[in-house]
Amino acid sequence: MSPGYLLWLSLVAIIWLQSLNGTNTSFPSYSSQLKQQLSISQVQLNNLAFASDAGKFFGFSSAIAAGYLPLWVVLLFGSFLGFIGYGLQYLFLANHLKLSYVQIFALNFIAGNSICWINTVCYSVIIRNFPSDYSQVPVGITTSYQGLSAKIYTDIVHAAFSSAPHKPHKTAKAHLLLNSISPPIVSIIAAPLFAKKIDVVGRPRAGSMKVGFFLLFLIIAVVTGIYSVISSLGLTSRKVSPVAGAIVIAVFLLAPLLVPIIYLIGEVRKTDQDTGEKSRVCDFALEENGLKKEEGVDDREIREVVPVGVKEEIGVMLLLQRLDFWLFFFVYLFGATLGMVFLNNLGQIAESRGYSGTTDFVSWCSSFVFFGRIIPSLMDYCFSRKNMMISGPASLVLYMPLIAGAFFFLLLDTKMALYVSTAIIGACTGAITCVAVTITKELFGKNGFSMNYNLVIANIPVGSFAYNYMAALLYRKEGKGDGACMGMECYRTTFIIWGSLSAVGTFLAIILFARTRQFYSKKLQNMNSSLVA
Repeated sequence: MSPGYLLWLSLVAIIWLQSLNGTNTSFPSYSSQLKQQLSISQVQLNNLAFASDAGKFFGFSSAIAAGYLPLWVVLLFGSFLGFIGYGLQYLFLANHLKLSYVQIFALNFIAGNSICWINTVCYSVIIRNFPSDYSQVPVGITTSYQGLSAKIYTDIVHAAFSSAPHKPHKTAKAHLLLNSISPPIVSIIAAPLFAKKIDVVGRPRAGSMKVGFFLLFLIIAVVTGIYSVISSLGLTSRKVSPVAGAIVIAVFLLAPLLVPIIYLIGEVRKTDQDTGEKSRVCDFALEENGLKKEEGVDDREIREVVPVGVKEEIGVMLLLQRLDFWLFFFVYLFGATLGMVFLNNLGQIAESRGYSGTTDFVSWCSSFVFFGRIIPSLMDYCFSRKNMMISGPASLVLYMPLIAGAFFFLLLDTKMALYVSTAIIGACTGAITCVAVTITKELFGKNGFSMNYNLVIANIPVGSFAYNYMAALLYRKEGKGDGACMGMECYRTTFIIWGSLSAVGTFLAIILFARTRQFYSKKLQNMNSSLVA
C-alpha cells in the first residue's frame, strides 16, 4: 500500500475508534439500574461516575507506554482494560456475577483509564502523520466522533429491543455489553494500520492540508451531526423504525471510507497515464515516492517552508512551573470538566424535573457534543481559506461564557430550558475538549505531548469528585434523605455554583488569551510566509 493511501485509511480507523471510545458518556443510560441493584445512595452513585473520571489520574501511564511500546500494543491493551471494566459490570447486572460496591468502583476506574490509552494512540498517530501546523483539522474531525458514542450505542440498543416492550434493565445491560466488546473489536481491526509508521515523504505538504479530502471529511461529519440532532428530537421516529435508524447511523460511520477509496482510484489511474494536471485539482495526490514535487523545488527546500507551530518544547517539571499551564488547567476545570459532570448527572436532572425518556436526553446531548467537537475544525478550515486563524485560547474566551449562561438558564423551570442548555453545554464541552489537544501541543511542545496532555486532563478526576460530591449532597439535602428528589430545588443551588465557576473560568481564559496572543500572531505570519514560499 502507498503511504498516501495508508494515511487516509488510518484516519478512518481513528474515526471508528473514537466513535466507540466515548463509553463513559453512556453512564446515565444504566446508572439508575446500578443504583437500584447495588441499593446505594445518590452520593455513592455519583462516586461511581467520579471513578470513571478518576481513571484519567493514571492517564500518564499510557503516555509512558507509548514511548516504549508499539502503538498497536498500547491500543490493544487499552481496549482490553475497557473489556474487563465494562464486561464484569455487565455480568453483574445480568446476575451472573456478584460484586460489591467497592469492586464496581474499581471496575469503573479501570474502564475510565482505558479511554486514555485509546486516546493517546489516536492523538499520537495524528501528530506523527500530519504536519504540525495543520493537525487541528484531523484532531477535530476524529475527536468529534467520540462525542457521538452515546448516540451510536443508544440507536443500537433501540434497534435490538424494537420489537419488545421497553425494559430499562435490559437496555442497561445492552449498553454495558456494547461498551465492553465494541472498542476491542475495532481495535483489533485497526491495530495493523498503526503498526507501520508512514514516512515523511509519504505525507502531503502542510500547504495542501486544508482542501480536498479534509473538506470531504468535514462534509460527512456535518451531515452526520445534522442527522443525529434531527433523529434525537424524534422527528424521524414516526417515519423511520429503530432498526432503520441503526442502519442509517452505520452508513454514516462507513461514509469516511469514501476518502481512501477515492484516493486509491486516483492512484490507480495515475499509473496508467500521465495525470499531472488532474492531480493539481485535488492537491492531495502524491507521486509514487509519496510527495508531489513542484518544478525546481527539492525535498530539502519543501521541508524548510513548513512552519513550526510550537511555542516551545517543555518537559513535565518545567510544565508545572508555567503560568500558562495552570491558567489552561483551571479553564478546563471550570469549563469542559463541569460540562462532563453535568452530562453524567443528566439522567437524574431530567428525572428530578419529572421528564421520562432519559436515553433521549443522552442521545440529544451526544449529538451536540459531536457538533461541538467539529466546530474548531470548521472554524480552522474556513479561516485558513482566507489566510487567517483563530487561536485556541481565543476560542476558549468564546465558549466559556456560553457555558456559564447555560447553567443560569437551567434555573428556568421549562423543558425548553433543559433542551437548550443541554445543547449549549454539550457543544461547548465538546469544543473545549477538542481544542485542548491543539493548545497543549502548540503551547507546550510536540515531543512530550502525550505526557503533557494527560497532565492537563488530570483536572477531570479532581473536578469530577468535587462537583459530583457537591451535587449529590445538595440533591440528598433537598430530597430529605437518600430517596429520589423531585423539583427544581434539587439542582437549583448546584447550577448557581457551577455557573459562577464558569464565569471565573471565562476570566482566566481572557488572561490566557492575552498572554499567548503574540505567539499566535507570529504563527499566523509564519503560515502565510510558508504559503507564499
